[in-house]
Amino acid sequence: MRNQQKTYLLFVSLLICTGIGAQEHPNLILTKSGVESIRKNLGTTSLFDSSLKTVQNAIDKEIASGIDVPIPKDYSGGYTHERHKRNFLAMQKAGVLFQILNDEKYAVYVRDMLFSYESLYKTLPLHPKERSYARGKLFWQCLNDSNWLVYTSQAYDCIYEFLSKKEREMLEKNLFQPFADFISVENPQFFNRVHNHSTWGNAAVGMIGLVMGDDELVDRALYGIKDANLKLYAKDNDGGFIKTEGKAGFLANLDEPFSPDGYYTEGPYYQRYAMYPFLIFAVGLHNARPELKIFEYKDSVLLKSVKTLINLSDKDGEFFPINDAQKGMSIFSRELTTAVDIAYHYGIKDPELLDIAQKQNRVLLDDSGMAVAKAISQGRAKPFLKKSVAYSDGPKGEKGGISVLRQQDLELVFKYTAQGLSHGHYDKLSFMLYEDGHEVIQDYGMARFVNIEQKGGGNYLKENKTWAKQSIAHNTLVVNETSHFDGKYELGSKYHSQRFFSKTSDDKVQVVSAKEGSAYPGVVMHRTVAMIQSKEFDKPMLLDVFKVNANKKNTYDFPIHFMGQVIQTNFEYAAPGTLETLGTKNGYQHLYLEASGISKKGNGKLTWMRNNQFYTWTSTTKEGDVFLFTRLGANDPEFNLRRDAGLILRRKESQNTLFVSVIEAHGEYSPVTELSSNSTSSILELAIELDTDMYTAISVKHKNGKRAILLLSNQDPSPETLHKQKINTKEHQWKGPCHFVDFKS
Repeated sequence: MRNQQKTYLLFVSLLICTGIGAQEHPNLILTKSGVESIRKNLGTTSLFDSSLKTVQNAIDKEIASGIDVPIPKDYSGGYTHERHKRNFLAMQKAGVLFQILNDEKYAVYVRDMLFSYESLYKTLPLHPKERSYARGKLFWQCLNDSNWLVYTSQAYDCIYEFLSKKEREMLEKNLFQPFADFISVENPQFFNRVHNHSTWGNAAVGMIGLVMGDDELVDRALYGIKDANLKLYAKDNDGGFIKTEGKAGFLANLDEPFSPDGYYTEGPYYQRYAMYPFLIFAVGLHNARPELKIFEYKDSVLLKSVKTLINLSDKDGEFFPINDAQKGMSIFSRELTTAVDIAYHYGIKDPELLDIAQKQNRVLLDDSGMAVAKAISQGRAKPFLKKSVAYSDGPKGEKGGISVLRQQDLELVFKYTAQGLSHGHYDKLSFMLYEDGHEVIQDYGMARFVNIEQKGGGNYLKENKTWAKQSIAHNTLVVNETSHFDGKYELGSKYHSQRFFSKTSDDKVQVVSAKEGSAYPGVVMHRTVAMIQSKEFDKPMLLDVFKVNANKKNTYDFPIHFMGQVIQTNFEYAAPGTLETLGTKNGYQHLYLEASGISKKGNGKLTWMRNNQFYTWTSTTKEGDVFLFTRLGANDPEFNLRRDAGLILRRKESQNTLFVSVIEAHGEYSPVTELSSNSTSSILELAIELDTDMYTAISVKHKNGKRAILLLSNQDPSPETLHKQKINTKEHQWKGPCHFVDFKS
């Protein structure tokens, strides 16, 4: 036995001495063979070369300015926060430059920076700012500490063989191992979640584990921490309680938040943020643990999700502000450069992704970036055509979803998803409307000034809960001035809306319909939105049918958050002498009542102008309906909220009811000629012709006398069912859940 052990040990020693089976570096994002290929191709692709030059110039400036590793003290936007953020970004880029250019000054820069952190980290207590549910050390929250490790692990991998064995042992013992333990086993409430926060934590621990050759760290990252003694609950930054038991780890964060269509339940803003750790760790796993076949996991959902994410942006590439989202975030962010390049290189070589890469005008300095740059130089790019889409939500696609209807330059976003984890809003069956990349009817987004220290340390403001998440802040129905699920996260997380049917392939008539039966006890909401092209209109009209069934009488508020200047109404209204708030809670406390009017039976109209374009909202009304013009900004002494306008149609003492409206985009105004064209609505009448449990029929009468009809099945969504209904002495027959009869005399 002893002789066998000696033989085995001798064999292992020979393997180590000859390098057979030893781990070589870089092996995470860059590989030795990949670096050789990149070096050979320098000077052959202008996009890669220009990207390389831009990074080199930036890092040369950083090196010239010297290393600064300050003692942490600030929130987001403060000097120490931003300095540490710049440091990890610079280290990652410098490591790549060392590999590609083979210039040791970049390795020296990374080495010296790492040892500055090694000296600092072992002395650090928890960050002095106490707001986070999981305080970091370098940053105020473990999330940002994880950002640091995700990027720094790449830098370490790039200079691994430049360092001596002793230097590596010091860094791993005093910096990387304690860092990985801190954001995982010492903060399980952060690490053992299904959430974008945990995705960053999982990727950070897993990536440094891959570089260090530490299988335990990699398994911890993939599967979460398995410890029955861990706390089961923890408060997140938004005050909600989240479970930390059950599924956890990187694979769980692929399984749970992504639908089979690649929709990420937190919404595109946070999907964009999470795509970097998802994809960059996936590349590391692909290179170091190819047996996992990570890019094939869950039917290649990671690669699929990139195009889904791009489709959830407007004409200008800005992501639709679903759930907590900062407006203006777009496909031009650094995370999307990563996503596009990796999805192209490790996916099916989709030429539409090359079109996005061309617009981004930069590529990653790795194998995927070179592949994209080469393909573009060879003329393989094809235009990325955004089409109407209907994406599911939920790990199996069973929790509602989101649709985008697109015709001409109009884009309508209809949301009927699950809660969206802690970043979700109480906005079931809400919608937003864009034209040519401009908001026409808006969703507020989030109340936060990211990385602007003067505004709450760059963190979420209290108004995010008191306004932005509340139902009245969205374009959906509010019952008895109370938000959906009473504004309770735990309750909202139990339920989801349900798609009733969708029809998005027709060039002329696109329709999506969804139901929500849990937002209010005893109330079932059913909304159908249709984008319809007709020769009677220059642009598509939007028909909105919102059916309500309830077990008692309620007060219903139907808000429309229009963007622009009021031009005209067809109802009289009066403005109060002194502005007062519309209510005391659930978001109403932030609304000033600017004017109000009582409607008469028939139609109410509002015309407004936005970006020199005219829009008219026409709604069916009942006797006694009230129109309320509102202005955001009440109870906001620190001016944290925008002063946006809105109109609420209020219907009191109603049980079962129907809200029907049409939105027209029409005409334009020229400030140069000072002339307007087609500035008035073309709709003479909007009428409810039929409304029963089984069917609803809506007619739209054009000012030329022609009338169109939309017929809807309220109970049977099957595309195969035959229907028959008589409307105004005329019998209509059709197949499927909806039928549109174009304008006729």
